[in-house]
Amino acid sequence: MMTEAAVQQLLEETKAILKGHFLLTSGLHSPLYVEKFNVLQHPQYTEMLCRELAERFRGEQVQTVMGPMTGGILLAHEVGKALGTRAIFTERENGVMTLRRGFRIAPGERVLIVEDIVTTGGSVREVVKVVEQAGGVIVGVGLLTDRSGGKADFGVPRDKVQALLHLTVPTYTADNCPLCKEGIPMTERGSHHLK
Repeated sequence: MMTEAAVQQLLEETKAILKGHFLLTSGLHSPLYVEKFNVLQHPQYTEMLCRELAERFRGEQVQTVMGPMTGGILLAHEVGKALGTRAIFTERENGVMTLRRGFRIAPGERVLIVEDIVTTGGSVREVVKVVEQAGGVIVGVGLLTDRSGGKADFGVPRDKVQALLHLTVPTYTADNCPLCKEGIPMTERGSHHLK
């Protein structure tokens, strides 16, 4: 079993956990940023992390693993492979999370929901709703990283949620940011280049 320390070390070594001065999509500032694709670009690490998630739900008679587009597709595929189940994904259509591409959940079907990085849990709650509307049974929620500080609510019992890594990421408003006060410039990241 991988410990949280081992997962964190892997994410730091692959630069999936970045340290600096980041402007988040929310407009808040943070000294820490999680760029999941820095680890997910390595199939061997993705497989290793997903095998670990799969083991945590091995006894739950999972029939389908499902994740939200985009990162959830990779995780669902690898966790499904490890459990010997099918893997499907949801995507937004007109702003609403839905099943497309002929994917269906049968009434009573046992579904494991997976997601890469969770901050508020909003996407996972949308996937939970899709499964419930189809009459499926949610056996659990598996997360690569929970960066909500344990505050995310998925609408499923807490004992059904497993995260490989728990992070509490400090955030600040621009006028209350200690990094700004120290004169530390913003760190550019991925496709979100600063103007």
